[in-house]
Amino acid sequence: KVIWTLLVTILGYASSLPVGDDSICTAEELAKYSIIFTGKWSQTAFPKQYPLYRPPAQWSSMLGVTHSSDYSMWKKNEYASNGVRDFAEKGEAWVLMKEIEEAGEKIQSVHGIFSAPAISSGTGQTSTELEVHSRHPLVSFVVRIVPSPDWFVGIDSLNLCEDDHWMEEVSVDLFPYDAGTDSGFTFSSPNFATIPQDTVTEITCSSPSHPANSFYYPKLKNLPPIAQVTMVKLKKNHLGLPAPYLSVPAKSNEIIDSVSETPLDCEVSQWSSWGLCRGLCRKTGTKIRTRFVLLQPANNGMPCPNLDEETRCEPENCV
Repeated sequence: KVIWTLLVTILGYASSLPVGDDSICTAEELAKYSIIFTGKWSQTAFPKQYPLYRPPAQWSSMLGVTHSSDYSMWKKNEYASNGVRDFAEKGEAWVLMKEIEEAGEKIQSVHGIFSAPAISSGTGQTSTELEVHSRHPLVSFVVRIVPSPDWFVGIDSLNLCEDDHWMEEVSVDLFPYDAGTDSGFTFSSPNFATIPQDTVTEITCSSPSHPANSFYYPKLKNLPPIAQVTMVKLKKNHLGLPAPYLSVPAKSNEIIDSVSETPLDCEVSQWSSWGLCRGLCRKTGTKIRTRFVLLQPANNGMPCPNLDEETRCEPENCV
């Protein structure tokens, strides 16, 4: 009877464990980390259509979870959930929080939720602490790019456990993602739902391949990282003090601004039609056409060409 009771207890416990590759983590049961998010979205690194006002470039709050492999907050090339859609488009976290809570209640795949304050500029830092469990060693989070149609940065299922120990420190460069729910090309595009919904895709310097894309830099091989996240394991005797929080305005963040200078070439419109021929009858006159600047150059990019052009002509309608 004792053996049977013990067997039932073991089977019942095993059935409650999350299923996945992370179940082989044999590190100590719990570990605590400081997570620091650093925004690198500066006008120097990303000069094209950089948002300066209404609203200026900034980051939403961070929303993240520690979990097992049978839960996914978001995945590249898969469809975003309703919660991720609301967060990426509007910064609203209620539906995403409900999805996380349901995953924790139904399949016990979520260990903990964490969040960090928003950053009011494109560059700066925000931080918080998180706790991972040997059965829930994965970390996922999202931070919305503001303003944007449905763009965000984040991490999908980063494993902090290496066999029998927790990683001491890990840093990851972050790049922009499109949630696939809004079809805008620029930071300030109006809301235009993608129907049917597309999958989550990484935004690169050449994709979407459209000159209107705010991240379109055809001369670059790769975009510079727009943000970075660092996770540092806290010692057991840590007193529970919060990780350092520093919100640094773009002007004073010299280290971030000096990381990369992305050259931006001048862009001009097509030529207008030729104007009327001006001059005396039976003598050679001149006519002019013009164009205007669509995008000012930056960071030693190609300067703007001449905006007007003149050519000879014969005056018409002479008496």
